Amino acid sequence: MSLVPDPSGDLWVFAYGSLMWRPGFDYLERLPARLTGLHRSLCVYSFVHRGTPEKPGLVLGLDRGGACRGIAFRVAAGKRAETIAYLREREQATKVYIEAIRNVTLMDRERRQVPSLVFLVDRGHPQYAGKLSLDQQLHHIRQAHGKSGANPDYVLATVAELESHGYRDENLRQLAERLKGQHETPHASSL
Repeated sequence: MSLVPDPSGDLWVFAYGSLMWRPGFDYLERLPARLTGLHRSLCVYSFVHRGTPEKPGLVLGLDRGGACRGIAFRVAAGKRAETIAYLREREQATKVYIEAIRNVTLMDRERRQVPSLVFLVDRGHPQYAGKLSLDQQLHHIRQAHGKSGANPDYVLATVAELESHGYRDENLRQLAERLKGQHETPHASSL
């Protein structure tokens, strides 16, 4: 069964973390978007991409409440199956996310709402970190490295991408300030 309400049409994918600066799939359109009812949070222990089970890093998840500004990608209908397969392989390495369809508001002149594929954190999963203090977050981020690179690079690249769109995430900005100096800010395209 397809998650997409209209399996004959294009697929929208909502990005709020590394997918914003490194989608890894072909798309027709890339627009700023807003998702209501969920917020961006460093609430997932990373055992694969930005850490290991012995030294877990932290990555972003969509958690309950608030709103999240990100990017919506429109993928051609003919690339839908290939894109979903790619995203499942990338995002579901440990099944910490729940795939869902949520309406997002495109921040264009029309303010259209489109059903989009999103990856929500599974609060019942052992990798759900919940709300950690800034110091706890820094501890995990500073020590972690996984198959996609160093955890500080992930945080710094995400902050750089958010700020390039005029978005401000206060928690991530504070983390980035404390991480700067230890790592050079990476170019998003290289990560």
